[in-house]
Amino acid sequence: MTEKELAALASLLDEDDEKILGMIEQQIYMLGTQMIPYLEAEWQTQTNEHTQKRIENIVHHLQYDGVLQALKHWYEHEQEDLLKGLWIIAKYRYHQCSLEALQEEIENIYTDVWQLFRDDLHPYDQVRMLNSIIFGKHKLRPNRDFQAVDNSMINKVLETRVGNPIALCCVYMLVAKRLNLPVYGVNLPNIFILTYKNDLFQFYINPTNKGVIFQRSDIDNYIEQLKISNSPMYYEPCSHVDMLRRVLRNLLYAYEKAEASQNMKEVKKLLELLS
Repeated sequence: MTEKELAALASLLDEDDEKILGMIEQQIYMLGTQMIPYLEAEWQTQTNEHTQKRIENIVHHLQYDGVLQALKHWYEHEQEDLLKGLWIIAKYRYHQCSLEALQEEIENIYTDVWQLFRDDLHPYDQVRMLNSIIFGKHKLRPNRDFQAVDNSMINKVLETRVGNPIALCCVYMLVAKRLNLPVYGVNLPNIFILTYKNDLFQFYINPTNKGVIFQRSDIDNYIEQLKISNSPMYYEPCSHVDMLRRVLRNLLYAYEKAEASQNMKEVKKLLELLS
């Protein structure tokens, strides 16, 4: 269809006949996300609030379907790209979020570290240098409101420099990977941390506490305090899929606290894609 035909199709949404309207909507859904600009343009010209609401619902459906398809593709083909997975989740709430802008922001932090970084430093000193830039110069810090929806949106975390533990770990890990440091996520109960692990060293990093370094024995004590069964997963690196699952579970919790039932239903469906 030409652009003129797509715009004309969007203009038909003020139809009163429910049967005809159903056929129009079905055709729009078949055309997919390419219809969104024309629907948004039509919304601007509409004076009928009912028609505007109808357009809003259709646009949301198309955008959500786009997120579903993108996350499915990431899960099947692009799991190694953590930032892209986080970007797809962010697009659920911020549809105009740019992957290029996120890449640029991570690159800016990396560049500040790289100017001081030395490969011959002890791993502890490398981490301390990384900490000084991320938490000192760039002021990344925990969000006191752990129930905030934006904790799960990487674009807002990079914009505001605040986030929950998994969000802080994601930013830290993305910068560390640009430095070729062996830093990975670790799924601990109630909190997410990082591990520096290669053939010679393994220790742990807590970005929620400005990147403090700690050891395996500290995890032992933590698990003992929680009075839960121990597991190897509390000490070893997890996958990017595990990290996105945790981001989505936090997002689901945030919407639950906000009593946003429709959002909860949609996020659950995103989680199911990664199961």
